[in-house]
Amino acid sequence: MLYSPLKLRNLELKNRWVMSPMCMYSCENGMPNDFHFVHYGSRAQGGVGLIIIEATGVVPEGRITNKCMGIWNDDQADALSKIVKFVHENSASKIGIQLAHAGRKASTWNGKQISLEEGWETVAPSPIPYSEEERIPHELSVEEIKNLVNSFKEAAKRAIDAGFDVIEIHAAHGYLVHQFLSPLSNTRDDEYGGNFENRSRFLMEIVEAVNEVLDENHPLFVRISGTEYAANGWNIKDSVALAKILKEKNVDLIDVSSGGNIQGAKINLFDGYQVPLAEAVKKDSEIATGAVGLIKSAKHAEEILQNNQADLIFVAREILRNPYLPVRGSFKNKDHCFFPHQYERAKP
Repeated sequence: MLYSPLKLRNLELKNRWVMSPMCMYSCENGMPNDFHFVHYGSRAQGGVGLIIIEATGVVPEGRITNKCMGIWNDDQADALSKIVKFVHENSASKIGIQLAHAGRKASTWNGKQISLEEGWETVAPSPIPYSEEERIPHELSVEEIKNLVNSFKEAAKRAIDAGFDVIEIHAAHGYLVHQFLSPLSNTRDDEYGGNFENRSRFLMEIVEAVNEVLDENHPLFVRISGTEYAANGWNIKDSVALAKILKEKNVDLIDVSSGGNIQGAKINLFDGYQVPLAEAVKKDSEIATGAVGLIKSAKHAEEILQNNQADLIFVAREILRNPYLPVRGSFKNKDHCFFPHQYERAKP
């Protein structure tokens, strides 16, 4: 199954490997550069079915660091289009982008909040910092929330105009959308806080706005944290309930990660540790899912698919170590995978 195609809307992925979005912290003013061109281009040469560009800020203040990527202006989108063009013209890979806002976890470097002089004021659904040492974030007004929904929509429009095939909304890892979802970081008493429906409203409005600029050739993914590993916090039951609604809202796939919203949460790490979360969302919500988290081999990836635990395999650190992971994984059973014609002499 790993080397079988998957169709989402009208877009066909040639195999089930996905390069997971990973921040590279290497931009100036949100602009991609030669590093990113080589970084993403090399993974396309490695045969991955889908590349998802790293968390990309929809506004300057939405970046995790001042070295993170952005798509709040046309110059950034134009620079990204060069990467997209290379991938499309020189591989069988499709390419997507993760649209993000870091909320209270913005304005950092090496995991620590930087000064206002170096960074900026952070925002959140409620005036609750991620850690006690950090500044209290600005509580977003309803008008500011509406403006951010529009920023996601405008960013998605730029991404589609730049040629991207897939849009992913980042609603995981304790960043702004996740902050709204969790009762531990969202204590509002208006239409964006309180019960499950209200805490989900920000994400639903983003999904609806982004879908307005998508068509049947451009699928929409949402990355969530299946659980945040905290008592009375966001959990897998919430994720299943959310996924059911997202399916009705024309979301095509849920990319299931975990954690990130509660400092010091205890997470038991092992190979494939998040796969059961993807499986629960897939089976209980009847929506396509992506599994991610310490998946290191084609053998393990194939087992996940054969066991019907997920539909796509997102790989992160392993594809940093081995850009040719998909094509190398195809050799043993002689599965069909894109192989650069320039490299044919090296094919077993």
